[in-house]
Amino acid sequence: MCKAVRARLRALVCRASAARRDAGMVTSEYAMGIVAAVAFAVVLYKVVTSGQVSAELQGIVKRALDAQM
Repeated sequence: MCKAVRARLRALVCRASAARRDAGMVTSEYAMGIVAAVAFAVVLYKVVTSGQVSAELQGIVKRALDAQM
C-alpha cells in the first residue's frame, strides 16, 4: 500500500472515531436549548399577562380596531 493512501486512511479512521466520541453532546445541547427556550417563554408569559402590560396591550388593540379608515 502506498504511504499516501495509508496516511489518508489513518486520517479518516481518526476523524470517524472522534465523531463517535461527540455523538452524545448533540442531544444534551438540544435539551439545554429547549430548557432555555421554555424558561424564556415562561418569563415572557408572566410579563405579558401582568396587569399593566395586559392593559396596555388591550389599549393598543382597542385603538387599532377603532381607527377610522
